[in-house]
Amino acid sequence: MRRRTVLKAFGWGVGGAVALGGGGFGAYYLSVKRDTVGKLAFDTALSIPALARSTSGASGARIFTLGIQPGETRFKDGKATRTWGVNGTYLGPTIRARRGERVEFAVHNGLDEATSLHWHGMHLPAVMDGGPHQTIGAGDTWTPQWTIDQAAATLWYHPHVHGATADHMYRGVAGLFLVDDERVEALNLPSEYGVDDVPMIVQDRAFDEEQQFVQREPLAGSLGVIGDEILVNGTIGPYFDVTTRLVRLRMLNGSNARLYHFGFSDDRRFSLVATDGGLLAAPWETDRLYLSPGERAEIVVAFEPGERVELRSYPAAHGGVLGRLDGFDDRFDICQFRAVGSLSGHAAVPAVLGAAPDLAGRAVAQERSFVLASNRINGRSMAMDRIDFGVREGTAEVWEVTNDNGYLHNFHIHDVQFQVLTVDGGMPEPPLRGWKDTVLLVQGKRYRLALRFRDHTDPNTPYMYHCHLLAHEDDGMMGQFVVLGEGEQVGVPPGHHRHP
Repeated sequence: MRRRTVLKAFGWGVGGAVALGGGGFGAYYLSVKRDTVGKLAFDTALSIPALARSTSGASGARIFTLGIQPGETRFKDGKATRTWGVNGTYLGPTIRARRGERVEFAVHNGLDEATSLHWHGMHLPAVMDGGPHQTIGAGDTWTPQWTIDQAAATLWYHPHVHGATADHMYRGVAGLFLVDDERVEALNLPSEYGVDDVPMIVQDRAFDEEQQFVQREPLAGSLGVIGDEILVNGTIGPYFDVTTRLVRLRMLNGSNARLYHFGFSDDRRFSLVATDGGLLAAPWETDRLYLSPGERAEIVVAFEPGERVELRSYPAAHGGVLGRLDGFDDRFDICQFRAVGSLSGHAAVPAVLGAAPDLAGRAVAQERSFVLASNRINGRSMAMDRIDFGVREGTAEVWEVTNDNGYLHNFHIHDVQFQVLTVDGGMPEPPLRGWKDTVLLVQGKRYRLALRFRDHTDPNTPYMYHCHLLAHEDDGMMGQFVVLGEGEQVGVPPGHHRHP
């Protein structure tokens, strides 16, 4: 509980921390609010990650070669920043594949330490998941392969090294993984990559006087590293030239800890069409959207010829009395959109998109309860040699998840997309009515999640469930489960002995 520890060390209670009187922690508290609205030049075109190239294997699989490597990236004037990337110096290419395709990867670790590459949101065998049990040693190559068997969605990849995920992510290893299918292609949504279908990996970073990344946690903060500058696809203060009436933004909160509250500078409404696991049943019109770390959203925005408008992040709720220390009071200009004088295409968003999640009426094989508090889940810290439980292949379960310590958390589950059944007994808000793999947990509220486990059984190789605020994950707010076939019992992760 780092916030309480620091406050006690300074002799401040909550009232003292927010006091307007002179000096000390009160002065610090007043100084930490960040506001870049109207202060950015928007003088750099938004970088669009390249689509990853692939070759065809003898079996017909698509083969991708990815190299995790160190390098230097020039984000601003002055010295270049030491960074990590995939097939480049910062971030990685966008991987694109279709449902039903067989994919194979050769992931080479060119770093001088072990890392991993987790396919966030992907349904695949646990041994291919890229979690903390599938580390890639320095100089080694990992070759996962699987058949894509899930609906079209915006997924992503990033390191998942036990105890070091936050550091490896902050240095720059991440990228999008887009899954396509016939249903989405038939909808006539904007779909030309980089033109009207635009990836937006949003991250916060802090730089020192030498233009190097600095991983500095706010004094008495509770979430981890919070940066004071925003990068989109590795670009600071970007602009994007709009040439079509509708633009689809594939948005990822790729930050370690920061919560974003997205909206446009003129409060225009936009349509949320997809969440983590794919399409909503129908578009939801709104002017604000929360994304916590790891969450994705696809929104469709309409533009008029010749206009300019900024995407912003606005102050957010859920931070509590001391939320300012973790960025909840901040305002950021994110990206400026510049529409040309004549726009092509149509301006209608389909009224019907996909099928709503369908787990609410299914028989429930097991109900489980998870309480997140003090960097623990149900009072236990992550242990690599302990599998917390097994679930049966072919069954559905309901997990009730609660944030119980007053700080922001969210909850991510590997392998499956889940349905949010209720929030505190009521119907979830529209952004939570589609398939999800990561959900923001508002303090004290009970989230009932329905999950269905299918295929990919393995009694010894676990999937993870954890808070996706990376400092919390690294500090132990994570657990492990396995998917069991008929007659199988929970085993022991390879290389470990049974936990007492």
